[in-house]
Amino acid sequence: MDKLLYINGSWTGNDLEKIEVYNPANGEVVGTVPSCGKDETNAAIDAAHDAFSQWSKLTAYERADYLMKLYDLMMEEKDELAELMTLEMGKPLKESAGEVVYAASFIKWYAEEGKRVYGRTIPSSGQNKRMQVLKQPVGVVAAITPWNFPAAMITRKLGPALAAGCTFIVKPPKETPLTAIKLVELADKAGFPKGVINLVTGASSIIGKAIMDSEKVRKVTFTGSTEIGKKLIEQSAATVKNVSMELGGHAPAIVLDDADLKKAVAGVVASKFRNAGQTCICINRVYVQENVYDEFVELVAAEAKKLKVGNGLEEGTDIGPIINKDGFEKIAEHVENAVSNGAECVIGGKGTAENGAYYYEPTVLKNVNQDMLIMNEETFGPVIPIHKITSIEEGIQLGNKSPFGLAAYVYTESLSKGTQVVEGLDYGIIGWNDGVPSAAQAPFGGMKESGLGREGGIEGMEAYLETKYVSYVL
Repeated sequence: MDKLLYINGSWTGNDLEKIEVYNPANGEVVGTVPSCGKDETNAAIDAAHDAFSQWSKLTAYERADYLMKLYDLMMEEKDELAELMTLEMGKPLKESAGEVVYAASFIKWYAEEGKRVYGRTIPSSGQNKRMQVLKQPVGVVAAITPWNFPAAMITRKLGPALAAGCTFIVKPPKETPLTAIKLVELADKAGFPKGVINLVTGASSIIGKAIMDSEKVRKVTFTGSTEIGKKLIEQSAATVKNVSMELGGHAPAIVLDDADLKKAVAGVVASKFRNAGQTCICINRVYVQENVYDEFVELVAAEAKKLKVGNGLEEGTDIGPIINKDGFEKIAEHVENAVSNGAECVIGGKGTAENGAYYYEPTVLKNVNQDMLIMNEETFGPVIPIHKITSIEEGIQLGNKSPFGLAAYVYTESLSKGTQVVEGLDYGIIGWNDGVPSAAQAPFGGMKESGLGREGGIEGMEAYLETKYVSYVL
């Protein structure tokens, strides 16, 4: 499965060195993509820049028609997209199918939301003076996306950018470029004008530098680690680019003693074990009040035992492979550190590494404390560490004990207690009795070192618009 770059409406890159794409379930090569350099990246930037003048002049209704064609094609070919995603990323096929529908929802939502980009008229103090606010597209957008949600992390940026009138360049990760290429193939089939959407693959350092150095790229939207996000923010200063950053997380869940434990366990399991724990908003640490601690641990362990680990293409698989060796070793390190410092492994605690494929068992740890690595670093794996607390105040204090502030969760049936926790936690997203809070129509993003800006909802559209104030005298 050899794939190419997509620049100015043409597939190119046959003559370039190739990067192999591996199936994390078995280590087999499932495709190759070109490793492009500065010249190809600049060609994509030029194409997007040249296309901007015409694309931005189309009406919101005309742009919506293109987006709805893309949405329809994604839904028609959702099975092929899902299988491709599982092949290169490893998540269970049922999760991949769910992601395709989720990814497509951003295209549909912003096809409609683009029609509601409103300016306003401001009352003036002078009879012969008029004051207006206009909303206009920011310009050429470059998106750098992660491997864990190969479709949704593109469409969450692509949908609002195109609806706003921006043109787009996407640089997918080396681990999962095939899903991105398939999406662009569908966009090509939908008939988007040349240069409106472009795709480049290759070394992040080379492509990223060309993007950050270019004055033609007016916005960079990135999902990935806080470490890389900080570097991009620094680099953006040279040309004062508009940036959106969805960075690392370390999500706490607080389970109070009046929680519906059945609901709490279902939410924690759904959040933690989805995508083998390789999600930016999955629960990383659980704080449970002492009165229900033992029962909660028992119930979570019972549910975790039911989960099947294996190849995502095999029927019945609940937890697929870990993306690579580095991810696998970090999970093992966190579990070993916790156990060596007094935590008890209730279930799991083991992994396998064979022929380039890495799997880790669903794991539940109890009697953890705040000095352990797993309570201070994002694990990105199928491990639930559970810490006992005595009060709401302690839960809030420990929950906020992190430089990150992406997502947090609370389980309580009390309106008063829930409100206290929600208002006390310094996080951009909070699930109250909800382990899966993400939706196209809702804002997604974090506080503190978890990022800048929001994606999704009306806030996600604003991220791709400039505000222009006009004052004129009659």
